[in-house]
Amino acid sequence: MTMTANKIALSERYTALFHANRARLDEGSSNLINRMRDIAIKRFEKVGIPGFKNEDYKYTNLERVFDQDYRHILEYEKVDIDLNEAFRCDVPQLDTHVVLLVNGWYYAKNQPLQNLPKGVVVGSLQEVANEQPELVQDYLNRQAGLSEDPIVALNTALAKDGFFLYVPDHVVLEKPIQVINLMRAEDAVFATQRNLIVVGKNSQAKVIFCDHTLSARDFLTNNVTEVFVGEDAVADVYTVQNQDNQANSINSSFFKQGANSNLLTSVATLHGGLIRNNLKVEFAGEHAEANVYGMSFTDKKQHVDNFTNIEHAYPNCLSNQVYKNVLDEDSVGAFTGRIHVVRDAQKTNAFQRNNNVLLTDSAKMNTKPQLIIDADDVKCSHGATVGQIDEEALFYLRARGIGESDARMMLMNAFAHEVVQNIRVEPLRDRIDELVEKRLRGELARCHSCDMS
Repeated sequence: MTMTANKIALSERYTALFHANRARLDEGSSNLINRMRDIAIKRFEKVGIPGFKNEDYKYTNLERVFDQDYRHILEYEKVDIDLNEAFRCDVPQLDTHVVLLVNGWYYAKNQPLQNLPKGVVVGSLQEVANEQPELVQDYLNRQAGLSEDPIVALNTALAKDGFFLYVPDHVVLEKPIQVINLMRAEDAVFATQRNLIVVGKNSQAKVIFCDHTLSARDFLTNNVTEVFVGEDAVADVYTVQNQDNQANSINSSFFKQGANSNLLTSVATLHGGLIRNNLKVEFAGEHAEANVYGMSFTDKKQHVDNFTNIEHAYPNCLSNQVYKNVLDEDSVGAFTGRIHVVRDAQKTNAFQRNNNVLLTDSAKMNTKPQLIIDADDVKCSHGATVGQIDEEALFYLRARGIGESDARMMLMNAFAHEVVQNIRVEPLRDRIDELVEKRLRGELARCHSCDMS
């Protein structure tokens, strides 16, 4: 069978899955979720699972991870997980509201969060869409529904549940929300998760996503997160990816910012199999600022691909991107960063940088920065480097009595710290610094910060 024929057959398998389970997908879900499915599956059918000929996925072979015999989680499955025993986050100073999602679903035994500011809603997307549709209807699929990405469309067709956060106007959510995404099963599982975060005008919120596995199985997750940041609002969204190397994931995040808003989002990839992170930021008002950071540490045959798209549609906005990668053994990395400044978006400041260090001759990095500028009064720059450890800096440290191993570690920590230092939650920043050091020393296995059961 040719690759083209195999791609068609694979895509048809997922289309058939949708049609065979349409009644199960609709059952228990709000019409706000169900009404999106038919258009989404038609959009998926047009492209199917993207292959190397798809320009946006030219560096990542999704066919090999989709072409497995997965059990699809289309209904809530009762599991018994004690959050205090099965997952103990080793950050004593990190004071957060904690919620748990298992295999893409909001855990039924989550306790109601205490001491939330008035009007703040945290919970299951499915439940809120059913019981408080007015909080969801103006936001759900408003960004993702415009995407031409077939994997996003597949999520829209199959998703039933996920994480939901609503912060009303003029509310400061002092304590971060920590969302622990666990994958746990005794067989190969495909999970589809949909998240929605709304931060109202002049409000503030921080969300920390922690992706972990409790089983060493072949997992595939297809996650889509939509984030709306209102005028004058401040939102931080952090993601720590630390899964078993048999776990594969595609994560698509969409951010829409109102005037004078401030966004900080950062992704730290420590472990996992094939990971693809898609990110899109759209400015919907003047004087908004987005700071976008990412870093990954890969070894063995890991594959991490970060794809970003920043849409400057209004004047006087600022975006800053910094992505760093350290690649060891036979691992592969990719970065595609796209900045688009539309015709009337004058006074735009947009900066992008991708720096990569290869620790072996067999590690490979693909990088593709892009600028599309249709305005003439802007400040924009992009740059990318792929190299090895700075030998002059290494010599400088060794000449002062520092051993080669420690000297290399110091340089790698300094390389990564530029990204870590921008985290605005101090205990999390310190913990990620520690995890990075352990990862570089080879001490961090699939999930150092939790106990496996």
